[in-house]
Amino acid sequence: MNSSVRPCHVPIERNAAMRQLRRGLCALLVTGAAAVSSGCQETTTAPVPPPAGRAALQQALADIVRAGAVGVQLRVHDDAGDWTASTGVSELGKSEPPSTDGRFRIGSITKTFVSTVILQLVAEGRVGLDDPVDDYLPAYNIDRRITVRMLLQHTSGLFDYTGDHDADGGFEAGIPLHGAEFVDARMRGYTLDELARTALSEPARFAPGERWQYSNTNYVLAGLLVEKLSGTTYATQIRTRLLEPLGMSDTSLPGAEPEIAGPHAHGYLEYQRDGRTELADITELNPSWAGPAGEIISTTADLDKFLSALLGGRLLPPQLLEVMRTPFPVPDRPGGFGLGLVDRRVGPDCDLFGHSGGIHGYLSQLYGSKDGTRRVAMSITLNQDPDSQADAFVPGAMSILSTLCR
Repeated sequence: MNSSVRPCHVPIERNAAMRQLRRGLCALLVTGAAAVSSGCQETTTAPVPPPAGRAALQQALADIVRAGAVGVQLRVHDDAGDWTASTGVSELGKSEPPSTDGRFRIGSITKTFVSTVILQLVAEGRVGLDDPVDDYLPAYNIDRRITVRMLLQHTSGLFDYTGDHDADGGFEAGIPLHGAEFVDARMRGYTLDELARTALSEPARFAPGERWQYSNTNYVLAGLLVEKLSGTTYATQIRTRLLEPLGMSDTSLPGAEPEIAGPHAHGYLEYQRDGRTELADITELNPSWAGPAGEIISTTADLDKFLSALLGGRLLPPQLLEVMRTPFPVPDRPGGFGLGLVDRRVGPDCDLFGHSGGIHGYLSQLYGSKDGTRRVAMSITLNQDPDSQADAFVPGAMSILSTLCR
């Protein structure tokens, strides 16, 4: 097992390690890490001057690393064509930058894949967006007011099994995803049934459809719904409906497998043990706790293929793609949340569509213009809690996303 734990003497603020998955798209990019080298490369072997028009992107990457990232890789497709770059290091203690073809955990971007499959099933007449989920998953006694649309839109009110706020605003823990407890048990496996029952044993946060609140439970149930409708696993449906037709050969749904196959950058997690701050190489973990809410491993090239096909209208009928893009308002956030697809307003008359992802050791971004002709895919590797330096990466990330506006 490729993992190690070493002491680190940099104090950090302790927050819920996976609050990014709970809050999802409410934060643009959040992380913290010890500063590493920031020479941006267009290839992964030797630094080269950026081509014309790419200097701002290169500077943004350097800013992200200076703000604390271990490494970052970026793929941009815009009117000037394709451009890839990376900076920082692939592994602490070594000098190689992340590979621009490297694989990484995409976290909650997985939700966009699951939502796309469900909308394809809607197009086939096998389920309706306004059908009660209880009609298909009666074993869970789900409130009959909760519809398929509410799951995909995060308006069900269901408790988030990764942890959630109670009525008084306090944080109520879910399954153990934090600190030394998680590091020691990171190979533990979960079933979808276990995750669903854990969540549904807690009171709802609000009445179905009343408002928006991110909950990973919605997509565990969405995964179970896909399995009920198809008679196969949700992973099989994603592979046969999306990955194989699009030639996404470097994308996988690992299930309970802890390794990341092929070239990849390492992710890290700082945590407290007996009053000491320690650092774990968290690259290998059992991602079954995330399941359809966040288990996929991919590359920037494969994610770019997916987003191009989705926003370009090749995966869904036009009317369902429009429904997917139509946002439900999120308080204090421009844009809003559609059906597994975020409307992220990054400037006047500039809305981008996609999703962000956060999982131990990794943060990711996948956004494109409404028609999918301009796109950004990015992976950042961490060495602290994803909440620890929430504001630090925002300027660099927004600088990159804003290049898609015109």
